[in-house]
Amino acid sequence: MPIEISARFDFELDDPSDVLLQFEAADIPEQAILASNCRTSAADDLARVPAQDAIGERLWVRAHGRFEVEYTARVEVRRLVRDIATLDGMDPHALPGEAVEYLFDSRYCPADRFQPFVASRFGDTAGGARVQAICEWIAENFSYVPMSSDSNTTALDSFVERRGICRDYAHVLVTLVRASAIPARYVSAYAPGVNPPDFHALAEVFLADPTIEGGGAWFMVDATGMADPAKTVKIGVGRDAADVSFMTVFGEAKFGDKEVLVKEIQ
Repeated sequence: MPIEISARFDFELDDPSDVLLQFEAADIPEQAILASNCRTSAADDLARVPAQDAIGERLWVRAHGRFEVEYTARVEVRRLVRDIATLDGMDPHALPGEAVEYLFDSRYCPADRFQPFVASRFGDTAGGARVQAICEWIAENFSYVPMSSDSNTTALDSFVERRGICRDYAHVLVTLVRASAIPARYVSAYAPGVNPPDFHALAEVFLADPTIEGGGAWFMVDATGMADPAKTVKIGVGRDAADVSFMTVFGEAKFGDKEVLVKEIQ
């Protein structure tokens, strides 16, 4: 069934500044854009550029003063969904180049520091079973607390405090999976059932694909349990939130209102 999306936000720029936006559903094989409309305020310059891993697009904006964005879309998700726990992992030397960078530490995901923890806590699991065990551990030990973190919060901070929002859950999942020598990347998305309604964050892990002899694929996992991969609309991917934030300002900005609504069309 199609997913209907509506997103609106605005911000104020006191001085002419560059802003990088990424909020539109990605036009990729695993999801079909049935209809979409994007309206923005007038700007000094607007330019579209490919996003990370060529999944989706980013919008460069050069503007001054109040800037508004309104976006609507109807998307049919065609993603192949697997039972993660049944999938095998892949030895690092067998990974394709596209997956290798997602083994490494990134700004919010210091995976190397968690290697002793994952070895002691999840050492009796491997591959998809390890990913599933990590998700279950996060669900049992973390509390979803709105406004409990900010743009400086790392996976290590969230691990210590045992709380966070979807962004933090995704960072912890990505970090622990990478510490297990399994590629993991951060995903920005729209998904029905997310509470409170907002841009959502989850993860993808690279595991052996039983339909590809000797090969692997990316599989979506949500540590919060709120998003169903079969109904989740991908915006973009990256090493962590820094790569796929819906708004990155190169200057000073005052953020205004934001409203995101996502529902499944019956």
